[in-house]
Amino acid sequence: MKVPFLNLGAINRQYQTEFASAQQAVLDSGWFIMGPQLEAFEKEFAAYCEVPHAVGVANGLDALILILKAMDIGPGDEVIVPTNTYIATWLAASHVGATPVGVEPNAHTYNLDPSQIEQAITPRTKAIIAVHLYGQAADMDPIMTLAEKHGLKVVEDAAQAHGARLSGQRTGGLGHAAGFSFYPGKNLGALGDGGAVTTNDPALFERIRTLRNYGSATKYFNDEIGYNSRLDELQAAFLRIKLRDLDRQNQIRQSIAKQYSEGLKGLPLSLPQFDSAQEPVWHLYVVRSSQRTALVDHLNACGVGTVIHYPVAPHLQKAYQHLHLGKGSFPLAEVLQEEVLSLPVDPTMTQSQIEHVIQSVCSFFR
Repeated sequence: MKVPFLNLGAINRQYQTEFASAQQAVLDSGWFIMGPQLEAFEKEFAAYCEVPHAVGVANGLDALILILKAMDIGPGDEVIVPTNTYIATWLAASHVGATPVGVEPNAHTYNLDPSQIEQAITPRTKAIIAVHLYGQAADMDPIMTLAEKHGLKVVEDAAQAHGARLSGQRTGGLGHAAGFSFYPGKNLGALGDGGAVTTNDPALFERIRTLRNYGSATKYFNDEIGYNSRLDELQAAFLRIKLRDLDRQNQIRQSIAKQYSEGLKGLPLSLPQFDSAQEPVWHLYVVRSSQRTALVDHLNACGVGTVIHYPVAPHLQKAYQHLHLGKGSFPLAEVLQEEVLSLPVDPTMTQSQIEHVIQSVCSFFR
């Protein structure tokens, strides 16, 4: 039996008829940038995230960059970032001229460890980017407490956590602002690139709206040096359709994750951990094994697709050689890069495919 890691064709075929109608409506309107579809999506996505403001932008990285820029973070400043994350989190700090300062993850959740943040704070620290990794919210309460104590901004990197909750509250409204990605493989994925910023702060909202559009609030009048980073009408129309079904899709992911956790219990394999305050949406179901290479080979032979998120920690990437953070700088992140493995969590999986994944993993350890 074949079990692809993520079947984007099957996921999007569910909306084929609605997509065709939406595409025709956009074509007939003749409005392709900054039009009614974007305006409607921004309102609907803000309501979904339970915040007053959302701004559609070109992609998830731009969302983070625009947030930092709007917070006046730049050269000479430092931004605390997790060492266990996709490199976009670090790139956002770099693109505004700030220095990313790594902090290790919690050994159980793999999210940013609040207990290690304070020792990384210096007089140059201006913000903390907390990543809701794999679809599980970071431990935001102690992070926000620390930020308030030191006068820092908190940015949520919510690229993998559309719809996740912490103590009943959606991601996107837990910090001062949040950056979302609508890359096609996300829980809420476009049919191309896309992103959004959410915030409770009306002044920050207005500045990001201006920055994303050439620094212009009024056409042909430019208040500052801005960017061209806009979510187009067609992607906004597609995302409006998928947003209406997002909770159902997330519930399917939650069911798959629950079956994995029950079926893989007791194996010499580290399974995802979260507490009762968490409601993850399982963008990824990540296990950890010291025998990862052999396990991947076994699962490939069984027809089960897997992906490693992520094989090289940001501080060890060539892009960050100038920070002189060699091997041993962040030991836990370096162990994780050698041991983590993502199993398929596709909302179009059949029950037999789910059972095949469980059986295939179990058979490796027998």
